Amino acid sequence: MLHEFLTAQHEAIVAGARARLLAREVPSITEAVVKDGVPLFLRQLERILRREQTTPDRPVGPARIGAASEMSAHASRQGSELGQAGFTIGQVVQGYGDICQSITALATELDAPITPDEFRTLNRCLDEVIAEAVTEFSRQRDRSVARENTERLGIFAHELRNLLNNAQLGYEALKTGTVGIASHTGLMLGRSLLGLRDLIDVSLAEVRLEAGTSTRDFVDLAEFMEEIELVASIQARALHRKLSLQPVAQKSSLHIDRQLLAAAVGNLLQNAFKFSRTHGRVAIRTDTQSDPARVRIEIEDECGGLPPAFVDAPFKPYLQRAADRSGLGLGLLIARQGVEANGGTLSVRDLPGVGCVFTIDLPLAVRSAAGARG
Repeated sequence: MLHEFLTAQHEAIVAGARARLLAREVPSITEAVVKDGVPLFLRQLERILRREQTTPDRPVGPARIGAASEMSAHASRQGSELGQAGFTIGQVVQGYGDICQSITALATELDAPITPDEFRTLNRCLDEVIAEAVTEFSRQRDRSVARENTERLGIFAHELRNLLNNAQLGYEALKTGTVGIASHTGLMLGRSLLGLRDLIDVSLAEVRLEAGTSTRDFVDLAEFMEEIELVASIQARALHRKLSLQPVAQKSSLHIDRQLLAAAVGNLLQNAFKFSRTHGRVAIRTDTQSDPARVRIEIEDECGGLPPAFVDAPFKPYLQRAADRSGLGLGLLIARQGVEANGGTLSVRDLPGVGCVFTIDLPLAVRSAAGARG
């Protein structure tokens, strides 16, 4: 019987299915799929086929329905476990398909052909377990997305309330006339307003990135950096940080979505000011000399160096790099997405014990003669 063949040739089938997985480029294969996923798929099929083939004439009734229900429940649990383990739907479907191909190839090689009835049973079981596993996998993914969106909305509302509350307290104190705008209360109001602006900028950039709405224009690099410096200098004063900006060395242009790139640079500066020590220095440098076709914008801070978890995954959502947990934890992810939406890359270099350097690498604009005249 087929289930006996599967049990006897378990290791050979697993090896064949793993080879098929590793030879496939899309979807990407995780170590968990190769190491644990294939044996799980096969053991599941063995149990189902054993039950199906040892009672082939069982009439449709409570017992038969119960067995089908048990198979469905098992496939659902499998789909849930695979989803939680980080598998993709494509990996789930192709994992079962690779098992089937490995079985038929090995049966042909060993001259142990699968009978038509056995093949129909195998395919029916595959169809059922794939359908159940993918359905539960999708349910789990939808729940996870819903939880993530709810968590994100909750964090946004919490930060918004805190900033508004601080701004309101500062305003009420200033209104009495007992403190001046240059007092600590005035500074608190200023920081709260800056925080509100940053929170809104991050949220708007995220919406635009998810919607895929990007409009590019030719922008003078020096002019763009002057605008960045103006806003950054206000932040630096409010947070008691020092800011140094290296002038753009030569006239250059960018072909960018100004709002998305400004939001990306703004997020990097916000983090640099936030995590640098009091009276620490944040430096902004532009380099158009190393490569005449590209510009590198570097932002260096004095955060004391990056923790190992951050070095391994600096742009992971909700990962924050200090005890200060204010903010959505999405700034660096959005910064990277904003840079990539403009055809560039974002990387980070650790300066242990000192700080770190975030580098935006962008192509410079090349205008045609007709475009330049227009």
